[in-house]
Amino acid sequence: MGETVEKRYRVDGMDCAGCAAKIDTAVRRMPGVEDVSVSVTAGTMTVRHNGNSDLVAIERKVTSLGYSVSQLVGRSPAETPPTSHAHHHHDHTDHDHADHEPAGKKATDALEGLHGHDAPMAGPWWQSKKGRLTILSGAALVVAYAIGHLVPAIAPYAFIVAMLVGLVPIARRAVVAAFAGTPFSIEMLMTIAAVGAVVIDAGEEAATVVFLFLVGELLEGVAAGKARASIQSLTTLVPKRAFLEEGGTTREVPAESLAVGSTILVRPGDRVAADGTVLSGESAIDEAPVTGESTPVRKGEGDMVFAGTVNGDAALRVKVTAAAADNTIARVVRLVEEAQESKAPTERFIDRFSRYYTPGVVVAAALVAILPPLLAGGAWDEWIYKGLAILLIGCPCALVISTPAAIAASLSSGARRGLLMKGGAVLETLGKVTAVALDKTGTLTEGKPQVTDVIAFGKDEAEVLKYAAALETGSSHPLALAILARATAAGVTLPAATDAKALGGKGITGAVEGQPVFFGSPKAAGERIPLSSDQTTRISALNDDGKTVSVLIVGDTLAGAIAMRDEPRDDAKSGLEELTEAGVKIVMLTGDNHRTAEAIGRQLGIEVRAELMPEDKQRIVNELKRDGLIVAKVGDGINDAPALATADVGIAMGGGTDVALETADAAILHGRVSDIAAMIALSKRTMRNIVENITIALGLKAVFLVTTIAGITGLWPAILADTGATVLVTINALRLLKPIE
Repeated sequence: MGETVEKRYRVDGMDCAGCAAKIDTAVRRMPGVEDVSVSVTAGTMTVRHNGNSDLVAIERKVTSLGYSVSQLVGRSPAETPPTSHAHHHHDHTDHDHADHEPAGKKATDALEGLHGHDAPMAGPWWQSKKGRLTILSGAALVVAYAIGHLVPAIAPYAFIVAMLVGLVPIARRAVVAAFAGTPFSIEMLMTIAAVGAVVIDAGEEAATVVFLFLVGELLEGVAAGKARASIQSLTTLVPKRAFLEEGGTTREVPAESLAVGSTILVRPGDRVAADGTVLSGESAIDEAPVTGESTPVRKGEGDMVFAGTVNGDAALRVKVTAAAADNTIARVVRLVEEAQESKAPTERFIDRFSRYYTPGVVVAAALVAILPPLLAGGAWDEWIYKGLAILLIGCPCALVISTPAAIAASLSSGARRGLLMKGGAVLETLGKVTAVALDKTGTLTEGKPQVTDVIAFGKDEAEVLKYAAALETGSSHPLALAILARATAAGVTLPAATDAKALGGKGITGAVEGQPVFFGSPKAAGERIPLSSDQTTRISALNDDGKTVSVLIVGDTLAGAIAMRDEPRDDAKSGLEELTEAGVKIVMLTGDNHRTAEAIGRQLGIEVRAELMPEDKQRIVNELKRDGLIVAKVGDGINDAPALATADVGIAMGGGTDVALETADAAILHGRVSDIAAMIALSKRTMRNIVENITIALGLKAVFLVTTIAGITGLWPAILADTGATVLVTINALRLLKPIE
């Protein structure tokens, strides 16, 4: 047995869960195949095999079912869907498609029909193979009606011909599916019902039923295409071209060719061509297309920018930090597509249910057709007719697609706002969350200190800021950066500092404008110049508010002090209030000291557990779970790893970093606390949608089952009960694509 390898394919023409089930069953039976994962919404198939599998045979098997299939090798998000998880071994051996693609294409052309097994509808529906077949079937039906009126004697034969126009492709694929391990496919049920109707001299109804079926499937294909396009459209946000700076000149190159470390120029009004860090320039960036952030964000030197966002009013030089296949948008698309292959508990239950449900329907239809004539002397034609109608009513398409359609639409909708959920199981669990444990730094707060107070003792505030910032110039320490940012915002002109040196654990010294300057901790400052009781009281009060205070001495004068703190995110308070209103218990878990944590906790109105080690956070999450709560842990994905893994749902908060995207069950890309409540609300909305879909699917079937046995409805309403329910369920699921309120 060879090493396990993985291949990913684009499969065109899938538009319902039944399509995925047929492909899964057929490919899983191929020699050497270990696992298969098929995503209808992404239009992809991932095959894990032992390395000795005949890939040509696998592709031919899928093609014989009526789908077009092509191997995904390139990773450019603009051209092809992304590859699967990076941690798998990928077989990149080149494969000569020239030998088998024409034959595959010929087979696809010959089997065009039900489920529209052709390329996605890039143009109008009537130009697709599915659309053309539906039009042809409808035209044949109209001709048959005309012939029936003109020459009534040959009307039955005209309707049989009209029926065969639509049924032949369906029947051929039913036979292929049966040999591939799916005997109870919708195609098989449709074929039996149509042929049976002809046998009992109901050819007119058979032809009409086939046409109505194709119309329903056409509508379903259009709806499925819209769902698929909703997430794939993200890839179109990344521009095709970029301006590369190289050797002192700027030239235009394909965006996908940009290498990590190269420098690009982003002009005002242009879309950013790659994820990167701003080297120079300052501009407002519109991140709405990627994150849903409504207000443009000011970006300057050192700030991250994301591919697909729009540069505002000034040119930026950006250092590329991710290749095209690994930029934020590509990873979002990849994660959502992979999430759609991960089934929710409800979806798995319905899959198992339908496995027994469909054969059960066939048995029930046979009993309805046979028992009344045998036991009660009923008319054979009448009861066979009713049995055939029950076959069509019982088709599980609407039921099987009720959950994956809603989950796919919901995952896509969340992704467009920067809410990533890794699969249906995560999406389902989020709606049940009753407690949320949040990290402090970088989750509830911005993750970087800001100057909150500038206090004048011996000099005015502007001078205090000037001397402190001059001394900190060139330092990359977070506190230094906070002071420099405040000085820049205040328009302070900084003099040059000389002989600056750091004193470990105490502060920094140097000379500014010819005067010796010290800037450091109150304790170290007190060793140089005693602090008055009033000054000590003011500093203590700032410390009690969770602020870090540094004292400035200029010459022999106690000049002043600067207080800094990692401030709460702008929406932290309102975001926590939304969770409380939703009945969710909230608690802060932080490794920070009690005083700082309590200060932030008071400000936000949240219960605080401070000075925790990673294992302490994990223990508290377990305690909450033992109390019967469904716990979501929100953190940065690194320090909180044990707690994130222990929680029912781990949510990483981060601006599109690898950690934020790859570690937890879910990720909030742009760090809005309010998005935690939005994620939970989206989950609840999705589960309501699924219940509605199941009710529609089973409710319509129940109504038509009773009316059919009672003799009120026949084959036409039966097929409408199936395709109509499928279309209604799909349209209802697509409501989830609407922007989150």
